[in-house]
Amino acid sequence: MTASLITRPSASAPTPPPASPPRGTRSRAVRSPRQRVQRTLLTVTVILIVIVQVYPLAWLFLTSFRTASDFAGGDPFALPSEFTLDNYTRAFATGNLWLNIANSLIVTLGASALIVVAGMMAAYALQVLGFRFSGLVRSLFLLGIIVPVQIALVPLFIDYSQVGLLDTHLSMILPLAAFSLPMAVYLFSSFYEYIPREMYEAASLDGAGPYRIFLQITFPLSVNTIITVVLVNSIFIWNDFIFANTFVLSDGLKTIPLGLQNYIGAMGNTDWTATFAAVCVTVTPLLLVFLVLNKAMINGLESGATKG
Repeated sequence: MTASLITRPSASAPTPPPASPPRGTRSRAVRSPRQRVQRTLLTVTVILIVIVQVYPLAWLFLTSFRTASDFAGGDPFALPSEFTLDNYTRAFATGNLWLNIANSLIVTLGASALIVVAGMMAAYALQVLGFRFSGLVRSLFLLGIIVPVQIALVPLFIDYSQVGLLDTHLSMILPLAAFSLPMAVYLFSSFYEYIPREMYEAASLDGAGPYRIFLQITFPLSVNTIITVVLVNSIFIWNDFIFANTFVLSDGLKTIPLGLQNYIGAMGNTDWTATFAAVCVTVTPLLLVFLVLNKAMINGLESGATKG
């Protein structure tokens, strides 16, 4: 009897999946022509925005080092033919630049502190503690965003003159803080909304009262939001002209926007290069602070947009 050999198919090894292309190559391969066009337009738009924002600042710094004759006789938008530091010397000699900077610093720090304290406490009461008609009160706060500052100038001037606050630092600090408070309350409330309620409940079970909860839980978590509120409002306060021009009567209390008027001479003659140097001196500190704290500001803005 012949034994028949039965050939069974051998079990073949599993076929490895095809190697995937690199991540960047795969994304470019599946990108449609429409997506490429949209990405190109977005890139061009961002570049144009950066140029529009950066060019005036770069031109300001370069012009501050030009000689007065070069700026007056040549193309004002050309590169400097020679550099000089005399403009900065004249900037400090012509006006009370250090005094103006000190006044602006006092007003900015005072108003920012008042905005942070009042904004945090108001948002904590509205969003965390809660009470009857808290939503209505928050809506009234937000209505302050659309109120123009010009309508308050005459009533405030009359009230300040009657109570003796006219021509003081407080005459600028109070309205600047008041008109910036609605946005601060909105930012703090948006952030407090996403703090887990379990943290407050656990603190309450441990015997912590509302003030202790605010100081030990809410305040430490609000650092990025505080930086955001301070930076956003500091730009507006540092450059304020309307309140300072209305309520400041003496040269000793002039802030930077008012102090720049000292560079306008007789018959409207203006020392432009010295003015640009003075502007560079006053802009540089705020710009450096903004660049250093830019990441914290972005985190503060994002904290109210993402839960967790």
